[in-house]
Amino acid sequence: MTNSSDNRKQRKVRTGVVISNKMDKTVVVEISRTVLHPIYKKFVRRRKRFMVHDEDNRCRVGDEVMIVETKPLSRHKNWRVRKILKEAALPGGVL
Repeated sequence: MTNSSDNRKQRKVRTGVVISNKMDKTVVVEISRTVLHPIYKKFVRRRKRFMVHDEDNRCRVGDEVMIVETKPLSRHKNWRVRKILKEAALPGGVL
């Protein structure tokens, strides 16, 4: 007899930076990575943007967050915020 958690696939986890939080319960997270160009052998920066569910509206622009894949929540949202890794500094240096 196997445990039900053993049968479920491991969910994808990514880290990125919040670039927009203007929607209710949704943030846009950008994930950047560098890849080696196959012909020119130069490192090129690639980026991907995800719409991510933020239930409590805690994320701010500039926060570094960990996101996890989940069931489709809407047409564009398949990810949710797991935790905030690093909060963005407030303008003026006030906490």
